[in-house]
Amino acid sequence: MFTGLVRGVGTVERVIPGAQRRTFVIRYALSEGDRSLGASVAISGVCLTVVASTAGDFTVEAAFETLAVTTLGELRPGSRVNLEPALRLGDALGGHLVSGHVDGLARVRSRVARGDAVEMWFDVPGELARYIAVKGSVCVDGVSLTVNAVDPRGFAVGLIPHTLAATTLADLKVGDALNLEVDLLARYVARLLGAGAEAGRAAAPAVTREALVRAGYLDAAAGYAAAADVNADSGDRSEAPCPEAPVSKNS
Repeated sequence: MFTGLVRGVGTVERVIPGAQRRTFVIRYALSEGDRSLGASVAISGVCLTVVASTAGDFTVEAAFETLAVTTLGELRPGSRVNLEPALRLGDALGGHLVSGHVDGLARVRSRVARGDAVEMWFDVPGELARYIAVKGSVCVDGVSLTVNAVDPRGFAVGLIPHTLAATTLADLKVGDALNLEVDLLARYVARLLGAGAEAGRAAAPAVTREALVRAGYLDAAAGYAAAADVNADSGDRSEAPCPEAPVSKNS
């Protein structure tokens, strides 16, 4: 688990191809605990596992699925990447909860200077737009950002000078693709609400006379007789007798 608060920017030293995977050697001096074998590190928003390390660099691997759905397949020697070691219990949660599991790719639509800050609009896949709301959180290339505006195509954020200086977002140009993770809570709430509605629709049986008879609310003969009388008379039904509920033999 991560927070989307980038701890530093690393540089790709080597890219080693393999069968259905790639190995990346990244130059950055992680602390000894953060670079231990098996530790998790977010590389531009993608959670990867440390498979080797030294005091000055560390090595991670990305398999075929990760390469297909993120921008990591585009990394080359010299590429800069945002880095965040895994969150520890007790650490300050300054951004928002980030899993490091990318939902899709956002693409820079526009970039406008606003004094020493920058406003950026991003286009997103249509199926992800429902999870993004004004004043909500998104994670873009590993950076936790607050949504300033939304439209049918995507969303806008404001990048303050610190964010521009401490991450790779200052390098972005119109058309660039980035790793996008929508808010974790929004994703699960939407899933639970959808699943609940589907389950409710599937579990609700049709209310029929046969169902009421089986449940004991109507006597079979009286129920059908009363229904026939109602169908035959379209006038006032306020005096129509109600069939008595069956009495249990055990009472």
